[in-house]
Amino acid sequence: MEDCLAKKMEITVSEAEKRTGKNAMNIQETYTAYLIETRAVESQSEGQCAPVDSLWRRYSEFELLRNYLSVTYPHIVVPPLPEKRADFVWHKLSADNMDPDFVERRRIGLENFLLRVASHPVLCQDKIFYSFLTQEGGWKDMVNETGFQLKADSRLKALNATFRVKNPDKRFTELKHYSDELQSVISHLLRVRARVADRLYGVYKVHGNYGRVFSEWSAIEKEMGDGLQSAGHHMDVYAASIDDILEEEEHYADLLKEYLFYAEALRAVCRKHELMQYDLEMAAQDLTSKKQQCEELATGTVRTFSLKGVTSKLFGQETAEQREAKIKILEEQIQEGEEQLKSKNLEGRDFVKSAWADIERFKEQKNHDLKEALISYAVLQISMCKKGIQVWTNAKECFSKM
Repeated sequence: MEDCLAKKMEITVSEAEKRTGKNAMNIQETYTAYLIETRAVESQSEGQCAPVDSLWRRYSEFELLRNYLSVTYPHIVVPPLPEKRADFVWHKLSADNMDPDFVERRRIGLENFLLRVASHPVLCQDKIFYSFLTQEGGWKDMVNETGFQLKADSRLKALNATFRVKNPDKRFTELKHYSDELQSVISHLLRVRARVADRLYGVYKVHGNYGRVFSEWSAIEKEMGDGLQSAGHHMDVYAASIDDILEEEEHYADLLKEYLFYAEALRAVCRKHELMQYDLEMAAQDLTSKKQQCEELATGTVRTFSLKGVTSKLFGQETAEQREAKIKILEEQIQEGEEQLKSKNLEGRDFVKSAWADIERFKEQKNHDLKEALISYAVLQISMCKKGIQVWTNAKECFSKM
């Protein structure tokens, strides 16, 4: 972690700007661009003010970067991007992806994504990630030159690999179940929170109604007027604070959503391992088949029913020279297959070792982040309750003085 990019460079997504332009299909569209600012840390420690480098990126460019990282580093739980469109929102909040509040939270989420990558011991060293932060143009060409899209297309095979693997690794099967449970629990938590936010909004607006009634009442009651007006003022202030409170709550919800999307990143690692395991088993099966063919040719016996056996009986046996030539080809294929199987075994062991180390790192990060977020959320709820008690305490004092 001492050498991670986050220690050497300050990274911020400082602004979001609504723009209009033409897409790849030459169709006019409106989109949001985000200003990335970077500054070297070393020169600041020497008492100098380092210049700030800045460039604009679209959300789609962040998506391209993350796709590249996911394909290039299949054993890593790659940090997710913030949602492209609002989800799990309480109904008073706009779900429009151009809504200023949503754009601001997405700006914070994109900055968090860059900081997560810059803090990762492996991802932070990627040259294309560094180019994404520092080069206005050219970084997309670097991505395309890696041929990552071809690798990405090959991942489609992983969709069916799960049902074909004969001996799945129990650790990755359990990890997949863990990621499913994590997603299910956080989804449920977000849905409950959205319902609670709706109710809370209603409670605060009821206080607004109290404030209006007390204020109107004070106009016709001379002796009680001051007390009613003061009580109404307390109610109005309390009711007006709900928008800021629920906006603050949304930031805690965004952190939960990050781990909702992390669950998919965990499953991506599992799918890659399943695909590697499937390829390994297919290579082993092919090698066994070739060894059996070679043995049958060498001994002249056919253990299993085959078209070759039927053909031999109908048209006679092969000559010794033909058999020797086929045996030689098979022996070469067997040798090549054994080397390939050995290579796949080594690749699989390295993948498991690297993936498990990163999964442990992720779990430690998750436990720390969610603990802090839930504690902060609880503190916010306690603070809100105390304010509610104080409002009615103040109202009681106003009524007592009448």
